[in-house]
Amino acid sequence: MSGPLLDVAGLGVAYGNVEAVRDVSITAAPGSIVTVIGPNGAGKTTLLAALMGVLPSRGTIRYLGGDIAPLTIEERVARGIVLVPERRELFSTMSVDDHLSLGAFTRRRDSGVAASRAEVYRRFPRLAERRDQPATTLSGGERQMLALGRGLMAQPRLLMLDEPSLGLAPRVVRDIFTIIAGLRETGVTILVVEQNARAALAVADYGYVLETGSVALAGASAMLAADPRVAATYLGVAARGSG
Repeated sequence: MSGPLLDVAGLGVAYGNVEAVRDVSITAAPGSIVTVIGPNGAGKTTLLAALMGVLPSRGTIRYLGGDIAPLTIEERVARGIVLVPERRELFSTMSVDDHLSLGAFTRRRDSGVAASRAEVYRRFPRLAERRDQPATTLSGGERQMLALGRGLMAQPRLLMLDEPSLGLAPRVVRDIFTIIAGLRETGVTILVVEQNARAALAVADYGYVLETGSVALAGASAMLAADPRVAATYLGVAARGSG
């Protein structure tokens, strides 16, 4: 398609009298990886919840060229928008394979589900080894892989990831972001919100810095990674010229 797959303009979300997100505008081109970084409490999760339709919002959300504000969560999923939530939201007693079946719920009459399942197991061989195990027996990294695999079973065009590195060891974080970067080959557009700015900017094409509910900086990920303000605040690098 020509133009952005996702085009958000003037988005606002309030909890009572408190504005959690204010006048946020972001875009994501088809097949790109876009990241929203920022500290805890910046409004990143609230932004994704609004895009998914979980929270009411003002402003414009255009997806595939159309306004999706009137659509329910189920209708957004049916159109290819999938959210992998911050805490994975797995069912402890359900097996890995059952979770993948759950991810394909909207495709019950789709003959391609078996092929999608095989592709998830090819991409995540550790899940294939544990396909009959309940989610509660998986490591943190394996749970994140399962959450990603479950999301991919819905055949998303827009995959939104909320803090995929949360609670994971540094080595596992590298593995997860390598997997995210590898999803480029599927053509899916990825919007990832993340506190780990270094990992997110390393795989993203474009990034936004969200602070206290508003976009403070935006630009190509390489440009943001080189920005002294981003380096000092989010990458743990002292700004040039400082003591």
